[in-house]
Amino acid sequence: MKRRTFIKNASIASAGGLTILNFPVFGKNAPSNKVVVAVMGVNSRGAYHAEKFAEIPGVEVAYLCDVEDGAIKKGLSAVKNAARKPTVEKDIRKLVSKNDFDALVIAAPDHWHAPAALLGLANGKHVYVEKPCSHNPQEGEMLIAAQKKYGKIVQVGSQRRSFPTLIEAVKEVRGGLIGNPYMAKAWYTNSRKSIGVGKSIPVPATLDFDLWQGPAPRKAFQDNLVHYNWHWFWHWGTGEACNNGNHEIDCCRWFLGVDFPTKVTSAGGRYAFKDDWETPDTQIASFEFGNNKTITWEGRSCNSYPIEGSGRGFIIYGDKGTLVNYGGGDYKVYDTANKLVKEIKSNVKADPNNTVSASGNADMYHLSNFIESVRGNATVTASVEEGHRSVLLCHLANIAQRTGTTLQCDPQNGRILNNKVATKLWGRAYEKGWEMTV
Repeated sequence: MKRRTFIKNASIASAGGLTILNFPVFGKNAPSNKVVVAVMGVNSRGAYHAEKFAEIPGVEVAYLCDVEDGAIKKGLSAVKNAARKPTVEKDIRKLVSKNDFDALVIAAPDHWHAPAALLGLANGKHVYVEKPCSHNPQEGEMLIAAQKKYGKIVQVGSQRRSFPTLIEAVKEVRGGLIGNPYMAKAWYTNSRKSIGVGKSIPVPATLDFDLWQGPAPRKAFQDNLVHYNWHWFWHWGTGEACNNGNHEIDCCRWFLGVDFPTKVTSAGGRYAFKDDWETPDTQIASFEFGNNKTITWEGRSCNSYPIEGSGRGFIIYGDKGTLVNYGGGDYKVYDTANKLVKEIKSNVKADPNNTVSASGNADMYHLSNFIESVRGNATVTASVEEGHRSVLLCHLANIAQRTGTTLQCDPQNGRILNNKVATKLWGRAYEKGWEMTV
C-alpha cells in the first residue's frame, strides 16, 4: 500500500467532518533507516504481515519461516511485488541464529508464540508477536523477564492500541467524558462450523509436523488439526477467548485503567456440535477488580447474531454516560439519558469473520509503530507487559471454565490463590529439548 492510499484509508469521519489525527505513522528517517525483518508463520495472518511490513518505507522482509509448503507459497506470493525476495528457512532455531535481520515477526500457532519470541530475544532480535503472546500465564511472565533481560523491543499484536481514534477516546474517558468508568462489556460472535471427528492419518509430505509441534509434547497427527482448527485444542490452542476475545477485553482493561483481577468466573461449553472441538464455543466470563470495576466478555463462536448491530465490540459504562465501540476505530458516546452526544466513524469496518485482518489496513498503524520503535522514534503501544495483563484475563477465564471453579486472584500479579486444581494450569509441560527458560 502506498503512503497516500494508507492515509486515505485510515482517515476518520467524525460529526464535524473528515479528520486525520496527529499520529506518527512514519518516522522522519523511515526511507533511509532500514529495518530488516523475518516473518514466522505465513499461512494466513503472517502472509499479511509480510506483505504490509514490506510496504513500509525502509523495511525489508528478508526471511519467511514456515513448516508447510502451501503456507510458504502463500507467504512468497504475498511479497511477490516487494523489492527484495525473501529467503525461506523452515527451522526457527536456525533462523534466529542469523545476524542479518533486526526483528522477528511471529504469527505461528499459539503454542509457538512465547517460545519463538524467547528464541528471538535471546538471539538479539526485536520481536513482534501476535496475540495471544502466550499459551499459558507462566509463559507471559517469562516473556516479560526475557524482554527485561535482553533489552529488546517487544510489540504484542493488540493493534487497537495504535488506532488514533481509540487513543483519543481513552484520553477523553480518563478526562471525564463519561464520568467514572466502572463497568465494561466485550463480545465476539461468529458462525464457525463443526470440525468433525479427526482421523489419524500419515503426516502429509508437505508438512514437517515435528517442527510444527515444536515445544508442545508430541501427539499423533490427525486430519482436522492443520491449518486452523488447532485453535480449539487445548494442547496447541487457547480457544476463542484468546483468539478473538483478547482484543476487546484488552480495550476494556485499557479504558477502565485496571491491571490484574481479584475474581474470575466463566460459564459455557461446547454446545453447538459434538466433535473434537475442546474449548468453549459459548462462553461468558466475568472479571472483578477489587470492589470498583468489572469486565464481562461474551463469546459465541457458532452463533453470529450481533450485539449492538456488530459481530464484535465493547461498551464502557460510566456514571455520567456510555461509550460503545463496534469492533474497529469507530464509537458512539451517550449521556445518562441515552442521548447520542458524540460519534466517530472510521472508513475501516471490523469484520469478525476475517481471519487475516479483522480491522483491515488500520493494522498499519500498529505495524508502523513497531518499526518506528525499533528505529528509536517511538514507543510501542502494546508492550509485552500490557499484552500479558490482557491475555492473562483470557487465560484465567479458560482456567475457571476448565476447572469449574471461581478463581480468587492476587491483585498484584493475577496469580491464582488457594486453588491447587486451577494452579496446575498456570503453565504447561514441554517436549524434551524444547523447554522455555530465561
